[in-house]
Formats: sequence, structure tokens, C-alpha cells
Amino acid sequence: MPANPARLDSALTRLECAATGIELFSLGGGQLACFSAVAPDKTTANEDGVAVVPLGTDAAVLCIADGAGGLPAGAQASGLAIQTLIGALDKIVDKDTELRNAILNGMEQANEAILALGSGASTTVAVVELRGRQVRPYHVGDSMILVCGQRGRIKMQTVSHSPVGYAVEAGFLEEREALHHEDRHLVSNMVGSADMSMEIGPLLELAPHDTLLVASDGLFDNLHIEEIIEHIRKGPLDFAAQSLAADAGRRMLQAEDSHPSKPDDLSFILYRGQ
Repeated sequence: MPANPARLDSALTRLECAATGIELFSLGGGQLACFSAVAPDKTTANEDGVAVVPLGTDAAVLCIADGAGGLPAGAQASGLAIQTLIGALDKIVDKDTELRNAILNGMEQANEAILALGSGASTTVAVVELRGRQVRPYHVGDSMILVCGQRGRIKMQTVSHSPVGYAVEAGFLEEREALHHEDRHLVSNMVGSADMSMEIGPLLELAPHDTLLVASDGLFDNLHIEEIIEHIRKGPLDFAAQSLAADAGRRMLQAEDSHPSKPDDLSFILYRGQ
């Protein structure tokens, strides 16, 4: 990885993201790493979508979309969500007043466009608004957004829109139990459904060296939260991304005692300020 990564000045999408390696960029006051790869031994398209949209020198929107596996046109749904969001962001004149509405409008338009396909396609979406040191999460489904400090303390973690995710949040299930639950695959809120709703979280001020993670469920279905945090909380960001992708890929290929194993497309974005 380059010691001084290139500055990201235009939108990055999955089509430009290295399929088997880490892409490292300078963004705002920090660094950003992207990864997207198809599931091991899978012969069909990657159903994940990745987008990073810079908005001036100190703002950006990060997005992961995970097309529903086993349903028609999952890759088409995630790609449509990404492109519709980028289209909405391209129309922004004043990011300070229009960014939130642009994200919401983009997701509403994506929902209508995917429904109009008439194929039953759908996708999860996890979006982060980044302005200076402030981040705000938006999500639909079970792609997750997480922020941790250098010592490993979780400062933000979205709740998956699923029966299992709600059970964990309510304290009825432990995180480790949830990874092995028979209903783990069920998602109750998707872009591409008539009753889609987007959850918006509060603004969070990133401290120096905090790490932001946005990822599809291919990560969280194969690594425990504490394992993920241990990978990303410190050290060079490119090394953190490489080790995270390698560990998740290894787990997909070989089940281990008491650990999850679920081959799936895997995509994530890491961001860390200085």
C-alpha cells in the first residue's frame, strides 16, 4: 500500500473497486479503505454494491448495498440503489442544508425504481454522512455501521432490521447466540419493499483515531463483533482492512468450533480520521 494514498476526488463505485484487494485513499482529514469480493466458489455476480461520494474537501457519503441473496436480480437492486443515491447527491448545491434530504430522497427514489422492476428484487443499504469529524448513519436492513475507539470501545452500532437483530438489541439473545440462530437470514426491512423505512441515527463526533466501519452482512455473519473490532481499532488502515478481509474469507471456507461460517459476498468501507 502506498505510504501517501491518492486523494479521492470523484465518486468511487463497486465497478471501480478492486475485486480481490484493498483500495486505500485520502479523504477529508483521514484515510479510507474499500474492499469488495464475491463469495468463495460463487459463479454468479457480486450482489454487493459499494460507493464513496466526496462532496468538497471535508464531506462525503459512504454506502454499502447488499442485494438480497436467493431473490431475483440482487446485483441489479444493489447497483440501482447505489446509482440512484449518487444521482440524488449530484444535485446538491449546498451540502450543509441539502445533504440529509438528498440521502433520504435517493433512497425513496431507489425504492420506487426497484419496485418498478416487478421482479421481487430488493437490497439492504447502509449509508454514512461524513462532514469533517461528524458522522451520521442511515440504514435499511442488516448491513451494519459501527464506530469504535482506539481502545476498542464501541461508540456507535446500528441495529439490524431483522427478528434476530431486534432480539439482540432487546437483550433476549447474546451476540454469539445470534450468529448461530436459525432465523439469522431473515431481514424485515429492505429497499424494494412497499413498506420500506430508513432509520436515521444521531450525529457522532469522531475522536482522533476512531475507526468507522460500514459493511455487508458477509462480514458480521462470519466474525464476532469483538474479532472485527480487534482488527480495525488500531494500526495502519490498509493492514487492518487486509487482515479483516482475510480472516472473514478464511472463516467462510472453514467452519471452526463455536465460530460462525457462512460463505457470502463481502464488502466493507473503513474510515479513520487523523
